[in-house]
Amino acid sequence: MPFYKIKPQIRVVGFDDGTFRFKGRGRTVLVGVVMKGSLDVVGILTRWIEVDGRDATEKMIDAVTSSRFGDLRVILLKGITYAGFNVVDVEALTSETGLPVLVVVRKRPDVAAMERALRKHFPDAEERIALLRKAPPLRELIPGKLYYQAVGLSDEEAREIIRVTRKSALVPEPLRLAHMIAGAVMTGESTRE
Repeated sequence: MPFYKIKPQIRVVGFDDGTFRFKGRGRTVLVGVVMKGSLDVVGILTRWIEVDGRDATEKMIDAVTSSRFGDLRVILLKGITYAGFNVVDVEALTSETGLPVLVVVRKRPDVAAMERALRKHFPDAEERIALLRKAPPLRELIPGKLYYQAVGLSDEEAREIIRVTRKSALVPEPLRLAHMIAGAVMTGESTRE
């Protein structure tokens, strides 16, 4: 039984990033789509984040806390790494916004491979690895197809939020739309989810 009743029109924001080039680093767009459940888009949030930088968490916090959307109930993330290895501190995101965070991914991340890549390419690898390791455990929702991590939500609440925010795709609609919009901003055309 969920801790609180999850309404079908729960206000959520889903974040994804745009495409980028590793060579020359640079920036990419971070897009947050604010929706009522899976039905109505009520707003879009954008920020620019550094490729392989350390600013994704603070940019998400700023986007949420400085927005006009004071009735948000949950932050949805499409993974915890953005713009390459710009790792989100999900605990800080929750504590600074006062909102639970629900990470939804379609593939089980290879954390060992991520750690090897970080150690090979980043002088601050151990700090980034610490963020990866402090993320909550990965849970399987649809075997081999959909996984989630939840901060500030029970498993039942997380599963219900995913259910009410999905429309026709595996991932919640705010994440699907954020992916398409971010891709269109960076390349001029959206890509398939």
